[in-house]
Amino acid sequence: MTYTARSQWEKHFSDGKNFRQVGEREREILAEHMSAPDGGRALDVGCGTGELAAYLASLGYTVDACDFTDSALARAREEHADVKGVRWLHLDIERDDPAPLHEDGYDLITLRLMYPFVQDRGRVLHALGERLRDGGALVVITPVAKTTPEERRGIALDEDEIAVLAAGWERVERLDADGLAVLVLRGPCHTDTRAVEKRPTSAHALTGALAVVTDDAGRVLLGRSRRGMLELPGGKTRGPEGFATAAVRELAEETGLVADPADAHVVTMLVDDSHGTPRLTAVVRITAWTGTPTNPEEDKFARWEFFDLHALTCAGEVFVPAAQALDAVWPGIIPNLPPVVSYPLAADRPPVPGEPAEAVRLRQAMAQTVIDGGWAPSGPVRDALRAVPRHRFAPEVNLADAYDGGDRAVITRRDETGTAISSVSAAWLQADMLESLRLGPGAIVFEAGSGGYNAELIAHAAGPEGRVVSVDIDPWVVRRTRAFLTEAGSGRVTAVEADAALGAPAHLVPRGGFDGSMITYNCWDIAPAWREQLAEGGRLVVPLEMGGYTRAIAFERRGEVLHARRFTYCGFVRDQGHKSRPTPVVPLLDGALALRFDDGPVADTEGLQEALRGRRHEVATGVTMGANAYFGSLQLYAATTLPGFCRLVAHQDPEEGATAIAKDRDTLTIIGEASLAYLVHVQTKGGDSPQGKEWEWVAHGFGEQGPELAERLVATARAWDRHIRADNNDEHADPLLTLFPAGTPDDALPAGDVLDKLHCRLVF
Repeated sequence: MTYTARSQWEKHFSDGKNFRQVGEREREILAEHMSAPDGGRALDVGCGTGELAAYLASLGYTVDACDFTDSALARAREEHADVKGVRWLHLDIERDDPAPLHEDGYDLITLRLMYPFVQDRGRVLHALGERLRDGGALVVITPVAKTTPEERRGIALDEDEIAVLAAGWERVERLDADGLAVLVLRGPCHTDTRAVEKRPTSAHALTGALAVVTDDAGRVLLGRSRRGMLELPGGKTRGPEGFATAAVRELAEETGLVADPADAHVVTMLVDDSHGTPRLTAVVRITAWTGTPTNPEEDKFARWEFFDLHALTCAGEVFVPAAQALDAVWPGIIPNLPPVVSYPLAADRPPVPGEPAEAVRLRQAMAQTVIDGGWAPSGPVRDALRAVPRHRFAPEVNLADAYDGGDRAVITRRDETGTAISSVSAAWLQADMLESLRLGPGAIVFEAGSGGYNAELIAHAAGPEGRVVSVDIDPWVVRRTRAFLTEAGSGRVTAVEADAALGAPAHLVPRGGFDGSMITYNCWDIAPAWREQLAEGGRLVVPLEMGGYTRAIAFERRGEVLHARRFTYCGFVRDQGHKSRPTPVVPLLDGALALRFDDGPVADTEGLQEALRGRRHEVATGVTMGANAYFGSLQLYAATTLPGFCRLVAHQDPEEGATAIAKDRDTLTIIGEASLAYLVHVQTKGGDSPQGKEWEWVAHGFGEQGPELAERLVATARAWDRHIRADNNDEHADPLLTLFPAGTPDDALPAGDVLDKLHCRLVF
C-alpha cells in the first residue's frame, strides 16, 4: 500500500480502511517520554482517523490533528466526537499554507506511519522542527525496512534514511514498539552546511554542467547522493554538446524531469580545482520543466527533494560545485564557501516565478501592518508593498522574518567585526521614505545602496514607464542585487558597482536630472552629486546624521538650495564610500563611558576622568513627558544650538558607575573645562497603565563647571518645551531646515543655527 495520489487516500479512508492501530507499547512510550507540560500543545501530522490524536488529548495535550483527506477527517470527527481538546485541520503539511497551525508552536509533534510517504522529507522535517517550543520533541513512528516485506517497502525506512532523518538533532532516542521504530528527536534540528569534495579523479581536467531547478514555490531541487551529500542535477559534458544541452540531459537522466534546452540558460562559469585537477562548471538556470521527480539512478542517489532556500544554511554536507552554483544564483545563500573564480554571463533569461501561498499571505499582512501604521497613505506605495516579493530578495531568512511587519531589518551582510553593512530595511521605513519621494508615473529615480527589494518598490510605485538606477560600492552586494533582479525583478532597475557618493554614471543620468533620489545608508554629509543630479523640484530622501542623531529627511531642490519638507526618525547601516567619516570616540573610566564627537572638533577631555569620580550635581528641568513620548526634536534642538555638544555613551549599568545613563545608551552632553553635563529622564509618576506614568528631564553635572553646564542644559530643555513643543503643540515638531553648498557666505544664509559639514551648510 504505497499510494501516491490524494484520490487514493480519499478512497482508502472512505472504504473504511485504517492504518495499524496504536499499540499498547506505543501508548506506554508516549506516556513515559512525552508527558504533557502545563498548557502543552501537540501537533499530529497525517492524523488519519484520529486515534493517536485522541490519545494525546487524554495525556493532557491540546491537539491540532491534520490530514489532507476529507474522508479521514470526517471519520475522525465522527469516531472521536466525545474527545475534547482536539482541533481537526484539513491541511497538506507538504504543500499547503501552514496558516492554520498554532503560531506559538508545539511541545510535541508526531508523525505516525506517514513519514515514508512524504516526498520532500528534509524540508518538511526542518519546517516542523522550527515549530517546536523549547524542550519540545518531534516523534516519528515508522516501520523499518529490515522487518517489512519487499512488496511493502515503500511504507518503511531503511537505516540510511533513519540516519538522515536523525542528523542534526541535539538528542536522538530510538525506541521499539512491537517492530515499529519510535524516533524521539529533541533540540535544534540544524546541521551547519559544509561544502565537501568527492574522491580524487584520474582525469586531467573536468568539464561539466549543473542544473538549478525550482518548483512553483521557489524551492530548489537537490539530490541526496549515496555518498551522503547533497548535489544538484548535472554531470560531465559529452562530446560536442553545449552546456545547456548537457544540463537538460543530466536532469532527465537523474531526476526524470524534462526541459527544453531553450529554457536552459548558462548564467555563470565557475573555475576551481578538484584535488589539483582543473574544473570548469557551467551553472545552468532552467526556467521551465515538466514531470515529477523520480530516482532513475538509485545506485547514485537515495532520493530527490525540493529544499527551501533559507534552510540551505543548515542542510549538512553539499558537494562543492553544487554549493558554488547555488551561490552563483542566490549569492549568500550558503556561507563559508571555498574560493572559486566566477565568470557571470549576461544571459538573457526571464524572471523565474514561484512562491508558496504562505508568502502571499504574509506579504499582504505585512503591507496591512504598514498601512495601518499610517506609513503608506498612497495607492502606488500600497500596491508596491502588496506586489513585490520581499522574500525573493532575502532568501537566507524564513518567510516570517522576510515579511516582518515591525521594526526589524533583515541583515544580509556583515563585516569582519560582525557589524551590519547591508540589509533590507524595516518595511514601514521603506514605505515612508518612498512616500516622501512623491513620485509621479514614469519617474526616473537614483538609489544609493543596493539590495534589490527597495529598488523594486520604487520601480513599482513609478509605474511601467519608471526606471531606477541603483548604485553600491560593494561588488558582492551588486552581484547579489543583479542576480535577484534577474530572478524576481521587473526589468526596470539597473544595478551599478560604483561609489554612490559620486552619484550615478553620467550616461545613466536623465536629461534634467533624476525625479527623485533615495539614499539607503546613514550619511554624515550630503554629496554634491546628489544635489547636482537631482531635477529642479525633485526630492532627495537621505538618512542624515546631525550631532549623531539620524533622520530620514526629504529635501526638495530649489536651485542650489535643498529645503527640508519632512523628517522621519530612523537608523541605517553606515556608508562605506570615500565620503564616509568615522566618528571620533574618546573612552573614559577604562571604557565604562565614551564621548562621541559626531560634529565639530574633538573637545579637550583632560580632567574629565577625575571630574566623573567626584560629586554629581543634579538640576531638575520641570519638563516632563508621558509614556511613548518622542523627544527626537529635543535631541536635534540641543545638537544644533549648544556649543560644545557631544554624546556620552554608557557601557555599564547605571548602578555600577557615576552616571544614570542606561547601559549601551547615549545622551546629549556638553563639555567644559575639566567638566561636563548631560541630560537624562527619571520617572516621577508610576501607575498600572502606561498612560499614568510620567518622566522628567534632569541635568547631571560633574566638575567645577558642572553646575553651570547643567543649568545651560536645563535652559535648553525649557526653551525647547516653550518654543518648540508648546508652540507647535507637537513633540514631533521638526525644525525648519535649509541646506546650502559649502562655501556659501554667512551673509547669504537665512537667520538660524548653522551646522557645517564638509560639502554643505545646514541652517536650522
